[in-house]
This record gives sequence, structure tokens and C-alpha cells, in this order.
Amino acid sequence: MDIAKLKRIFAFLEKKESKSHENKGTFLWKIIFNEPLTNEDLNVKGDLYLRDSKIPSLPKGLKVGGNLNLGFTKITLLPEGLNVRGDLDLYWTYINSLPKGLKVGGKLNIRETTLLEYTDDEIREMIKPGFIKGEIIR
Repeated sequence: MDIAKLKRIFAFLEKKESKSHENKGTFLWKIIFNEPLTNEDLNVKGDLYLRDSKIPSLPKGLKVGGNLNLGFTKITLLPEGLNVRGDLDLYWTYINSLPKGLKVGGKLNIRETTLLEYTDDEIREMIKPGFIKGEIIR
């Protein structure tokens, strides 16, 4: 089902039932339906679970207050300066390098990615002046 059709279905249900979808207006909603993001949207308070989504990229300036799960997405690049206070899950993605300034407050999961060709030290060097506080899961 295409995105435009899905959006029309949600609009119909909203009108018919007089209530919005629980995710309407959130970062996830706006990314899926290609709606403009505000600066406030770029500061996600909790976890951001995008696993299995068709999201092609992440916006510059994104800060996630919890965990960020990008497993099984087609994302190939992360934006410079991405800040994740919890864990960052990149398993089964097409990401083959990490951006400068990446900050991960928890673990970095790189299982089943081409990032496995790098040592932990090389990965930590790649993202300087950023950091990974937890372990790198392989």
C-alpha cells in the first residue's frame, strides 16, 4: 500500500471516529508521511524504534533521549553529530561508515553490517570527536 493511500485512510478514520492516530504529529509520523520536521521534532524524548521501516535517511540535528533502533532498514548513512543517549542498533543495515561527532551513551550494535571490518579502536577513531560509552556489539 502506498503512503498517500495510507494517509487518506487515517484521515477518513480520524473524521469518522473523531480521534487521531496515536502517532500523528510525532517524529515517526512525519518521517513516514514526509511531513516537515521542526527543531522540536529533532529532539526525541525517549526511544525511537524505526526497525523494519522504509525510512531512507535521518535528519541532521537528530537527538534521541533513549535508544535508537535502525535494524533491518535501508539506511546507508547517519547524519553528522547524531546524538543517542542510549543504545544505537544498526544490525542488518547498509551503513558502512559512521559520521564524525556521533555520540552514543550506551552500546553500539553493528552485527551483520560491513562495519565489522573495522576494529573497535578504528570505529572509535572514525567518530571523533564523538564517543561510544558502552561496548560495541559484534
